[in-house]
Amino acid sequence: MTLTKNKYYFEALDNYPYNLPDCMEALNYALSYEPEDADSLCLMGRIYSEMLKDYEMAKKYFEEALQNNINNLNTPKYYLECLLNNEDYNEAEKLIAFALKIKGIDKAEILYQHALLLERNEKYKKALLKLKEAKKLSYSTSMTSMLKEKEKFIKDKKKK
Repeated sequence: MTLTKNKYYFEALDNYPYNLPDCMEALNYALSYEPEDADSLCLMGRIYSEMLKDYEMAKKYFEEALQNNINNLNTPKYYLECLLNNEDYNEAEKLIAFALKIKGIDKAEILYQHALLLERNEKYKKALLKLKEAKKLSYSTSMTSMLKEKEKFIKDKKKK
């Protein structure tokens, strides 16, 4: 069953976000084969969060994904984006603390999102410190570039 589920999951992922009808069809098949698959539940959460802007429904899928696989590396990143967009800052703070303990997770990405949370709370100095910390843990030029751009943006914002 796992191979069949994976086939449909990858098909859904391949169609996301450009062909949502085919994505949803494949994702529903994947979930019918394995309803507790964290990656499939996470993708469903992303659809509700990123496409439909239904953050409460998205949160349910992300929470279920974490319950089924607490060490899933994909879920915290997208769940954090959802929480930040929905202004659930206390929940985001807790998820950040938890996510940083997951072995193998992209800590630079999580720290970047922590900086976004601090920025939204107008804690610019702390946000800049998180970005500095994230730079130390960044191992790609695209991430480092994104961190530098955000740092510049916050510094400009801070001046005003």
